Amino acid sequence: MRPVQRNFYDPSSSPGKGIVWEWENDCGSWTPYDMELCVSIQNAYEKQHPWLDLSSLGFCYLVDFDGMSQTNRQSQRKRRIRRRMDLAYPLIAGSIPKSQSWPVGTNSGTPCTCQQCMLVHSTRAASNAILALQQRRRLYGTDPTSAVVRQSNTFAGSSLWSPTTAVARGHHNNIKVGGGGGGGGKMEMNGGSFSCVPNNLNRPGTQRITVTTSRGSIPPGVPALPVKNLTGPGPVHPALAGMTGILLCAAGLPVCLTRAPKPVLHPPALNKSDIKPVPGINSIRRKTKKKHLRKGKSPEDVVRRYTEKVRTAPDEDCTICMERLNTASGYEGVLNYKAIKPELVGKLGKCGHMYHLLCLVAMYNNGNKDGSLQCPTCKAIYGEKTGTQPPGKMEYHVIPHSLPGHSDIKTIRIVYDIPAGIQTTEHPNPGKKYSARGFPRHCYLPDNEKGRKVLKLLIVAWDRRLIFTIGTSSTTGESDTVVWNEIHHKTEFGTNLTGHGYPDPNYLDNVMRELSAQGVGEDNLKD
Repeated sequence: MRPVQRNFYDPSSSPGKGIVWEWENDCGSWTPYDMELCVSIQNAYEKQHPWLDLSSLGFCYLVDFDGMSQTNRQSQRKRRIRRRMDLAYPLIAGSIPKSQSWPVGTNSGTPCTCQQCMLVHSTRAASNAILALQQRRRLYGTDPTSAVVRQSNTFAGSSLWSPTTAVARGHHNNIKVGGGGGGGGKMEMNGGSFSCVPNNLNRPGTQRITVTTSRGSIPPGVPALPVKNLTGPGPVHPALAGMTGILLCAAGLPVCLTRAPKPVLHPPALNKSDIKPVPGINSIRRKTKKKHLRKGKSPEDVVRRYTEKVRTAPDEDCTICMERLNTASGYEGVLNYKAIKPELVGKLGKCGHMYHLLCLVAMYNNGNKDGSLQCPTCKAIYGEKTGTQPPGKMEYHVIPHSLPGHSDIKTIRIVYDIPAGIQTTEHPNPGKKYSARGFPRHCYLPDNEKGRKVLKLLIVAWDRRLIFTIGTSSTTGESDTVVWNEIHHKTEFGTNLTGHGYPDPNYLDNVMRELSAQGVGEDNLKD
């Protein structure tokens, strides 16, 4: 049971006057705004405002009354809008005449597929389905064997179901959606299956859906396409999947509702005797406790080590302080180093980019102070770059199972374990606690020559504290937590549904490039 409410619009408002604002969809036909938006737009129009920002109402659109257009503030796409005053007075609940109903395309028989139209269509179709189900229950009780479904007025006079529809008993919560090239489709649920026949929304006649109590099989030629959440990798809620299936059936598309597969994150259970050391690597565990600093290196010494003085500075900008190189550094008066004057310019040895020496000192002081420099222009690393990874341990071994795409070889499993703790001066909020979610984290590599090489590079990156850092999670939005540090790992063992699994033929090359960008290359490997 859900609460309902009734909205009353004053006769002087836009619905009371029979005024409707519409926007032009991708098919060239017109779609009305929601009634609340119509009221807001009409109020702004009557007050002679030049424009109206709909952000406060939850829509990222800007309505321009002079140009009679709406602009998407994110994509900057423009659509035409119009103001209609030829509708019935006043606007009340009930079906809109065919000429005034929600558009399905201009004489094409094809529904508009833009996101705004799809949202309108799905909401209206779901509402009609719910109302029809409630009416059947009132007329035939909780266990009807047949019922008459009211025709939907959503799609310009076309009905979603035939007048006679058999209803299955029980709840339906096992749902998936797919589409493909077939003559028909099936919508499959626990306790029943819907057999759908392709039909066009504007074609005369009705769409017939038969419901039986037996679980049917997926028709041949209709591949399963699991519905994914629009904002993440998880499956859509079963109710939303059901609405999607109804819409696809109504549009004449083959549909197969099945449960979206779940990712296989871990291998089968293992015995201790199944776990073996990685060939060519002596140890099986690495630990980090404290930061390894190069003591005795002042900022001036580090900068002078990797640069050479430029006698005549070119007339270019220093990309650190944005002042001209032939003038004093922008940090003059902010930093005072007797050995480094503000007008001195240095050139980095490998890449040749030039900066004020005082600017390089300021950049070093603002970084990790680990005795290394990184060119702010080309990201070339001078020295040994280290990170701010908190204390933890890294384990690695071989397990007797194969990854998808590497069926003929075993698998290297890496286990990272970092406990929660207190942030230090190198972290964003010293003295504050940090969390460590999802540990221990399991990652996987193929046990071949390149996979073992990547493992060796990851061990070097772990020793330099580059694998993790403390920041804000891009997944949960939680701050002050341990997060990955721009070196991607494969955390999905048996599937690749999340994008973090196999098969991925380019992964090993990609992660080696990411390691190289952190200053960990093949030249760091010991023979």
